[in-house]
Amino acid sequence: MKRILSGIQPSGKLHIGNYFGMMKPMISSMENAELYAFIVDLHALTSVHDRQKLAAGTLEAAADFLAIGLDPTKCIFWVQSEVPEVCELAWVLSTVTSMGLLERCHSYKDKTAKGIAASHGLFAYPVLMAADILLYQAEIVPVGKDQKQHIEVARDIAISFNSTFGETFVLPEAAISESMAIIPGLDGQKMSKSYGNTIPLFLEDKELRKRVMAVQTDCTPVEEPKDPDKCNLYALLKLFASPEKMAEVRSLYLNGGAAYGYLKQDLFELIRDYYAEARERKKELMVNQDYLRQVLRQGTNKARAKATVTLDLVRDRAGLKY
Repeated sequence: MKRILSGIQPSGKLHIGNYFGMMKPMISSMENAELYAFIVDLHALTSVHDRQKLAAGTLEAAADFLAIGLDPTKCIFWVQSEVPEVCELAWVLSTVTSMGLLERCHSYKDKTAKGIAASHGLFAYPVLMAADILLYQAEIVPVGKDQKQHIEVARDIAISFNSTFGETFVLPEAAISESMAIIPGLDGQKMSKSYGNTIPLFLEDKELRKRVMAVQTDCTPVEEPKDPDKCNLYALLKLFASPEKMAEVRSLYLNGGAAYGYLKQDLFELIRDYYAEARERKKELMVNQDYLRQVLRQGTNKARAKATVTLDLVRDRAGLKY
């Protein structure tokens, strides 16, 4: 079976972009892959310096995953910082990572341009991400289109280490669904906690409706034709509506008659109903946080058992065992 790995930051409430871009594909692979799913709290430290927020966000992210169907008996599910081997590997990898490779990464520039404080952690983010992937010898990494470059960097770092010290790491491949490559946020940009333009997964009705009604649209009159492929409301509807419903909506856009207010109400109801069962399951999980901690501890034990095998090999290859 293929080894599939992906992680998610607990830097804020998980949203529908996280769900369709990473969580849903991961869960669908549980039955036919060796699945590694983890909460990347060390990465979150690049933007979250609030102890309570990060700790609470980690448990809430675990509840979100379990609520939407992740089965911890069919995968390895853990918190990044609980496996210290990843930090040692990140340092070793950093010694074979060129500055030019990191300077070409667009994520650092994009995030600092959005106001996230420049730091070594943010700049070296791709090296830690490479360590996350290579430590478990992951073959497939489901990511959004914006993360593709980081997988390419992980491959480059693995090649550099392999050529310097001998064959050690599997070269990972990015798995990107073109239809889910970039989920638009309320403003049409990529949906991101960093941009504050998200629709969180499990909002109550009042707040969910408020978010959906805030989806930006143009001022084209209802009766005028519109281009559905340039409308982020249409893109969001496609995630939840049936093909039959979308055929009707597309016709309204192309021929006139697409009323944004009514379509937003449709989107609100679709999202509410889609996550209804999972929303109730999450509420149950959040009042049983000892269970969440137990699940994560068990996952940590499994993850460390895998991690130590790779790190022992790395130490030997690099001359750190004597």
